[in-house]
Amino acid sequence: MVSEVGVDLGARDVVARVVDPEMPMLTLDDLGVIRAVEEGVSGVVVTITPTYSGCPAIEVMRDDIRAALTRAGYGPVQVRTVFAPAWSTDWISEAGRRKLAEAGIAPPGRAAPPSTGPVPLTLTAPSAPVRCPRCGAPGTEELSRFGPTACTALRRCLSCREPFEHVKEL
Repeated sequence: MVSEVGVDLGARDVVARVVDPEMPMLTLDDLGVIRAVEEGVSGVVVTITPTYSGCPAIEVMRDDIRAALTRAGYGPVQVRTVFAPAWSTDWISEAGRRKLAEAGIAPPGRAAPPSTGPVPLTLTAPSAPVRCPRCGAPGTEELSRFGPTACTALRRCLSCREPFEHVKEL
């Protein structure tokens, strides 16, 4: 199908350009929530995995995907949501990590491998080192475990003193 700029795009390419409603510097593809895009005679089926099961932006993501495909001439469009395997910050692309840092948001480190045994209970937040996305200093402190979105925390650099968001490892 043809995009607004006259370029012939496949359904996967159209979906890959849809912007995340909570972090608009990223596409849903950068964020890793796009699981599959299947074109068939009965339309397009897009499968997504939200960043967490209670994601408040899931309906906006579905609507934006449907709208982008419809604008590009595809239809009918079905957007399916799957929760297994669960989304992980490891699914954020390298381009997505770079875009987060450029926007002043510290990208997540790599998530710990899933445990096969009992999960230890701790009452404090993990203290993994987080570099400042503004000056690169390794010394930062957590101000709040919860930021403007459920998957971010608020931190401050101990060197430049600037506050910033950090995408938590999930």
